[in-house]
Parts: sequence; C-alpha cells; structure tokens
Amino acid sequence: MTPSEIERVQTYLRKLFGTERIKIVPPPRQGLSIEIAVNDETIGTVHKDVDDGEVSYSLHLTVLEEDLPAPRPAPVKPAIGPSGRR
Repeated sequence: MTPSEIERVQTYLRKLFGTERIKIVPPPRQGLSIEIAVNDETIGTVHKDVDDGEVSYSLHLTVLEEDLPAPRPAPVKPAIGPSGRR
C-alpha cells in the first residue's frame, strides 16, 4: 500500500469507529505486513486486494485469549422439586 492509501484507510477507520486512536502502521521494510494499532497496541493487519480492477482493503483482527476478561461464572439454576415447583 502506498502512503496515500494508508492515510486514506486510516482516516476512514477513524471516522467509522469515531476515534483518533486508530493508527495504520507501515512496515519497516517492504514485504512485511501493514499493521493496525489502537493506542499503540497492534490489533491486526491490513491487506489490499485488487480483483478485476476493483480495489478493497481487508482487516484481520487478532484477539489473544490472554487479553480477554475472565469468563463469567455460569448462572446457578434453582432446583425444581418433585411437584414441579421451585
């Protein structure tokens, strides 16, 4: 992707998600992935696709399990007695 494309995609994503914290990070050298970051934390990559003259950009977001909040415990269901009442 060119610097102009990176800027345009970044501008679009910032407007779409309503935040200036999104940043598209060009690779340090050609051939490496273009990264998308929020608050300087890389959350995925951006890819350009050209098919039959049409250009599109796709985002691949990566969520690490270790970054997720702890799972909520399953709710305890009250036991139902023989009469069908709780």
